[in-house]
Amino acid sequence: EAVVTRERQLTDAFVELTDTLVGDFDVVDLLHQLTMRCVRLLDVDAAGLLLADRQGRLRPMAASTEQARMLKLLALHDVDGPGLDCYRTGEPVTSADLVAEGGRWPRFAAAAQLTGFVAVQALPMRHHDRVIGALTLLRTAPGRLTTDELHIGQALANVATISILQQRRLERHEAATEQLQTALNSRTLIEQATGVLAERHRSDMDHAFNSLCTYARSRGLRLSEAAHAVIHGEHDITQPPADDHSRWRGTGNAG
Repeated sequence: EAVVTRERQLTDAFVELTDTLVGDFDVVDLLHQLTMRCVRLLDVDAAGLLLADRQGRLRPMAASTEQARMLKLLALHDVDGPGLDCYRTGEPVTSADLVAEGGRWPRFAAAAQLTGFVAVQALPMRHHDRVIGALTLLRTAPGRLTTDELHIGQALANVATISILQQRRLERHEAATEQLQTALNSRTLIEQATGVLAERHRSDMDHAFNSLCTYARSRGLRLSEAAHAVIHGEHDITQPPADDHSRWRGTGNAG
């Protein structure tokens, strides 16, 4: 029964993600949904997507939790961490025990342990020979993902990559770079709006982000459009959601 349920979840995940890849879809929302699916389908406690900007620096694009420690941990990949190694080599990078391998990525390992994570798997976001980022999967207990889980994780990373590159002949480098930068700029705007809502409602960042998502979806807006409205006072989200049980919410805990 457990196997059937997991297979059904996996099938549903790819069907729903494929259905999203039509028309003028919201890249940021799609990538957030994908990180939540990683936590639900794989033996991991948190997931984050890192994209390279115009200067080739890795920046957090989406995460399964919006807690500040998690976002700071992802941001460290620009100078140190498995995501950076994965992005540079285009190959998966694994650490089953960051405590034992602390010398490999000193700053990242120390920050990860403070956040409650002790194992990590990074998978490349790659299309043909071009790598645009990395999917980072984090665990609160030592250990490695199974071969099947690695295949699922890589397939999800491939969906994320295709979602970014598919529009307007984005295989061309210049167009792809412009689209990536637009998505990264949207992410910054969404982080600012989440902070505004968290302060306004005196809630944590996860509840504030879920409130923004609920608001955007209920009005058919992109997350970036909803964020712009919040920041500029065009709309007021008066109540944060008690707990978003939408179909995209994962079951993992970032600690």
